[in-house]
Parts: sequence; structure tokens; C-alpha cells
Amino acid sequence: MSILFAPTLKENPQEAEIVSHSFMLRGGFIRQLSAGIYTFLPLGLRTLNKITQIVREEMNRVGGQELLMPAMHPGDLWKETGRWDIYGPELIRFRDRRDRDFCLGPTHEEIITDLARKEIRSYRQLPLLLYQIQTKFRDEIRPRFGIMRAREFLMKDLYSFDRDFEGLQISYQKIYNAYCQVFERCGLEYQAVPAESGVIGGDVSHEFLIVADSGEEKLMYCNVCNYSTTKEEEKCPTCQTSLIEKRGIEVGHIFQLGTKYSEPMKAYFVDKDGKEKPLIMGCYGIGIGRTMAAAIEANHDEKGIKWSLSIAPYQIIVIPVNYKKDTQREQAENLYRILKEHDFEVLLDDRDATAGYKFNEADLLGFPFQAIIGEKTERNGVAEIKARQSGERWEISVHNVTQFFKGIKEHGEKRNP
Repeated sequence: MSILFAPTLKENPQEAEIVSHSFMLRGGFIRQLSAGIYTFLPLGLRTLNKITQIVREEMNRVGGQELLMPAMHPGDLWKETGRWDIYGPELIRFRDRRDRDFCLGPTHEEIITDLARKEIRSYRQLPLLLYQIQTKFRDEIRPRFGIMRAREFLMKDLYSFDRDFEGLQISYQKIYNAYCQVFERCGLEYQAVPAESGVIGGDVSHEFLIVADSGEEKLMYCNVCNYSTTKEEEKCPTCQTSLIEKRGIEVGHIFQLGTKYSEPMKAYFVDKDGKEKPLIMGCYGIGIGRTMAAAIEANHDEKGIKWSLSIAPYQIIVIPVNYKKDTQREQAENLYRILKEHDFEVLLDDRDATAGYKFNEADLLGFPFQAIIGEKTERNGVAEIKARQSGERWEISVHNVTQFFKGIKEHGEKRNP
């Protein structure tokens, strides 16, 4: 901790309107450069990278192939689909030195369709799932809520290409299921609800909402038949059960595009019957930074963040109550070294600070487990383990702490190992 670049703040920043923005600033996860534009500091980037990796693994698992498209788009492509005019002032436009129109991409439908029309020739190349994890740009009229509504943000977008609408249904369901896996692995309570397609387009779409009291959308769902909606309904039409009402934060959106982009951009392939047909497309987005902020909104208390084990910047922080005492320092450093050797992500609070200060910072930063080395360790050889999510505490022999955390990894942090 003495060398970690995590400049924390004691007071709530005045510009922070919601909990996640406040705790991310206070905990030294992010710093604002300009309105809606943020630098991710080391702790923030670790969590961002963990969410990114979970998303990447689940996209790969269903057959997605990762690529990376440019952030800078020729305006001509957007004019082909008509979105150059439709998208409005949120599209960041500029001209290059040759006076050609360009924009910074808020989404990549035109770019991926241009690639597809040049490279996909035959039905034998289908179905195809291509995705990227890329910085997007949107000139929000009023950037607010920290990284929740930013002008520059990290997003995963996947695009499916199929021969027909039956194939699109299969691809759509695959990605729908993969999204469920992503949010479960992030330790988040979520609901998928039918949604409007907006400027992206298509006939069918679903949005994925993280359940949180501060959510901007009203969410109604049934635990019996899995029905969910954002519309006002008292009972579930299928099973007549009263709906549970909560709030939700949108973190993902999936769309059945059909031929919305392939027709105007002439992205055709030759089918089995030798006829040229338009590619049938779907698109699927997850806001990586938005998921990070939503995780804080859904899991915190008045002291700070409560990260799940899977997306916490570090899993464990070892806290010697008095680092100046030789015995405590040696026991803490030894435990830190052993945990690292067993591939745990662990921090050592080696600062010359009061115990209270260290405990408060550990709570603010939200590390899932605190391993406290104090007088009980000196006297009886036991470390006190505190779980940030539940508040549970255990006294464990320092020799058994590694085994304890292996049990946590194996069984999940919410189960008593």
C-alpha cells in the first residue's frame, strides 16, 4: 500500500451525484480530465480489466472471434445508412485536412457491415460472430454520474451474421445466454427485459439491467416464471403472480437488426441456391465501465464499496494493526508472501498509519477480505479474517489462512468455508 498509486479523499466530492461516482473518486479509482472524460488509476483499471476479461471469455465460449476496429470512422459510411443525419449532435464529427467528413464512433454497425460486405461471399462462411472491446465516444449533452454517463467509455460490441432469420434466433439466444453468464460471474443481480431499439434499429431487442436502488429505470419481474418488464403491470400475464418492483441500471443491450444495415450497404452473400441475399445481422453491446459503476451502486454501504471476489481490484488485504512492531510486521509480511505464492491477489498495508485509518480505507476500497494481524496473532497465532460483503469474521490460525481462502475460491465467497 505504501507504493500503490491510489490517492484517496476523506470527504465526498461535491461534483459526485451518485454513490458510485463518489466512491470511485474517494477511493482513487478514477480522476476526471474533463466533463465526462476520466483517467482510470491502477485500482480502477484492475477492476475494469477483470470485467473485460470475463466478457472476453464468455464471448469466446460461444464462438465469438475478437477483432479491433478503428475509433475514427469515415462519414461516408454513416451517410450510406442515413445515420449521419439521424444520430444527432451526440455524434462527434470533424473534418480531416483534405476536408473529408469523419466521426468518432459511438457504435460500429457501419464499420462491421463494410468489413462484412468486402469479406463474406458465401453461405459457407456463416454463421459468424465478431466482437471487439473498444473505446466509444458520445458527445452527451449533460455528462453526469461519473463513468455511468460519460463522453468516452469502454464497450464490448459483438455482431452476428447469419443466412436467415432462423439462424439469427440461434445467434441471439447464444449471446443472450452469454450475457447472463457475464453478469452472474461478476456477482451481480440482473434482469433481462424487452426494450425499444432506438437509433440502433431492428425489430427485437432486450436490455440487461443490474438491480440497484439508484437505477434510472423501474423494473418489474416475477421470480416464478422469469417474466420481466419495465412497463407498469401489476401481475405477470403468464402465472398471475404479483410482480416484484425494483430499480435497474442498464448495462447491456442486444438487438436483432435483420437487414437494417446490410440492405442499404449492399452486404450480400451467395446462398446454397446460388442467389444473392442480404446478410441477417444482430448486434450486442455491454458497457464495461458502466458495469463497474453499476456493481458499486448495487453493492455498497456507508463506509464504501463491496466488490465481489471476481471483479475486486485485489481479493485480500493483509492489515498489520501496528506495522512498527517487529512480530506483527514479520507475520504480516510472511502471510502476504505465502498468499502471493498461492496466486491470490493480495495487498499488504505496510503504511505507518493508525489501525482505524487502515480499516476505514480497506472498507472504502471494498476489498472482499481483510486479514488482520494484531495482538491475537502475537499471542495465539491467529489472524482475524473479515468478509467485506457480509461483515462475517473468523479467527483462523495463520498456518491455515491459505487453506481458508482456497475454500473461499472453491465454494464462493458467500458460503462459509
